[in-house]
Amino acid sequence: MKKISGLYSAPKGHWVGDGFPVRSLFSYDSMGRHVSPFLLLDYAGPAEFEPSDTPRGVGRHPHRGFETVTIVYAGEVAHQDSTGAGGVIGPGDVQWMTAGAGIIHEEFHSPEFTRRGGPLEMVQLWVNLPARDKRATPGYQHLAKTDIPVVELPGGAGHLRVIAGEYLGHRGPARTFTPVDVWDLKLKAGANVELTVPDGHTLALVVLHGLIRANGSQPVREAQMALYHREGSTFSIAADSDASVLLLAGEPIDEPIAGYGPFVMNTKDEIREAIEDFNSGRFEAAATT
Repeated sequence: MKKISGLYSAPKGHWVGDGFPVRSLFSYDSMGRHVSPFLLLDYAGPAEFEPSDTPRGVGRHPHRGFETVTIVYAGEVAHQDSTGAGGVIGPGDVQWMTAGAGIIHEEFHSPEFTRRGGPLEMVQLWVNLPARDKRATPGYQHLAKTDIPVVELPGGAGHLRVIAGEYLGHRGPARTFTPVDVWDLKLKAGANVELTVPDGHTLALVVLHGLIRANGSQPVREAQMALYHREGSTFSIAADSDASVLLLAGEPIDEPIAGYGPFVMNTKDEIREAIEDFNSGRFEAAATT
């Protein structure tokens, strides 16, 4: 049985641009070695937006050295980037963007969501790339809700969406550089499920709604995360109420982390190079190579 190493609560929220009020469950600054291969998790909302004539969000900004994964639960987000990729994702959809050698993108509420307003709820996860892939060609994966397998859990406990990785032979549509499991769980009150990830992998359970007991005893509430030791493979989740849980598991990347804002590399020299390349316009070239 995998043992729990710690329970973490989201700090006070902050705004990303003018469209995303977020709480950061973890970041590489404080927990990089413990949550590898993951770097950061922002939980945006739930928040209510009034109708508007002006889209809210984040204008053009760069990234290098990792991937961003955006999962939408309510509302709509429009994406555009320097590779020419773009589109709108709504409830149940996911966008998986590889910054790699360098990308410039923007994220705003979609025109339709801007006009009508309403609830917004989403998660953005940053996934690290190993040193060999930090200069990978930038790319974008649009993962529609209809393309993500939904698997019923035993005993009517709820269901599990496989965004990345594999569960009971059902493989998620996301293409990843290293082994990663991203599962979206909806549990019914009274449910008790036992799950397995590979021995040695990082494991974190993030509760978005409801109350669960990790390994049957540790209470984990909304906007809290249970982090497990790497040793072991099996663990259990008991739901005291209907609950939404994001499961993150992956093979650790045991390499140095050097980060500066939107750049995550292995050394400070690589960070300086990233800043220089961005200021010189080389990110645009990387995105079209």
